[in-house]
Amino acid sequence: MAAPQDLTFREFEVAADLLAETPGATTISSLREPQGHVSLAADTGDQENGDLEENDQTQLLEGEKQPPNFWTFSYHQSFFDVDTHQVLERIKNSLLPLPSQNFVRHCLRHHPDLYGPFWICATLAFTLAVSSNLATLLQNWREASFSYSPQFHKVTVAGITIYCYAWLVPTALWGFLQWRKGVGERVGCYTFLEIVCVYGYSLFIYIPTVVLWLIPVSGLQWFLGVFAVSLSGAVLLLTFWPLVRSDTKVVSAVLLIVVIALHALLAIGCKFYFFQSLPSRSIPVTQAPLRQVTPPGSSKTSAAP
Repeated sequence: MAAPQDLTFREFEVAADLLAETPGATTISSLREPQGHVSLAADTGDQENGDLEENDQTQLLEGEKQPPNFWTFSYHQSFFDVDTHQVLERIKNSLLPLPSQNFVRHCLRHHPDLYGPFWICATLAFTLAVSSNLATLLQNWREASFSYSPQFHKVTVAGITIYCYAWLVPTALWGFLQWRKGVGERVGCYTFLEIVCVYGYSLFIYIPTVVLWLIPVSGLQWFLGVFAVSLSGAVLLLTFWPLVRSDTKVVSAVLLIVVIALHALLAIGCKFYFFQSLPSRSIPVTQAPLRQVTPPGSSKTSAAP
């Protein structure tokens, strides 16, 4: 049978081995245990902290929401998450285009919204219809034969025209840029919503132009139209030129010419359809045949042959 000293020494040897394996461990002497008995308590503070962090990360990953589906309301809600200051700042940049600033990179900052373009198109369509009715009334109110009747169908025509332009043209442009991006490696492309956002804000200049078209001066109307097309077209040129300048010269020139031509065609079409001069309508007046009246007491005499 081993002596007590041997047993005590062996316990110390086991504790020493454990301390060598875990240098950060602390030794605790227990009064309840026999004298010389040493117990080992590992310092598991760091390990517990690590476990807590891992548990927190796991909970966060498990609680993270999956991206919403395209057909859900929450998916489209993110595109209307913009405040008034951002909308006004983007409108200001669309009215004051600078050659050194790209509308997408410096203004949108890859965070497009649909709130501004939606209400700009709605306001432009309503302004076109109302201004057209007022222009018709102002041009013919002095004519006694003119009978005014509100033309409510122009609201529908203006809405369809503006919204189709603001969506179909960016869709075609986005598809063309995607195709050219696959052909040429250096050709860039914006996202579809960024292109829609650029077109929507570029139409804002047409709203005050349509209101000023109420002035019945043909030369002034055409000057305002050219000015609006030039200012709005400059926004489109400065935005899309960095994407297509690395493409061939023919493709770049044709693309930019088509973009500006469609933008000008919208203004010209609105000018001719909504602000055309109506011909004055006159009511034909029928004259009754004149009757010869003979005074009383007079008789008709005929000259003898």
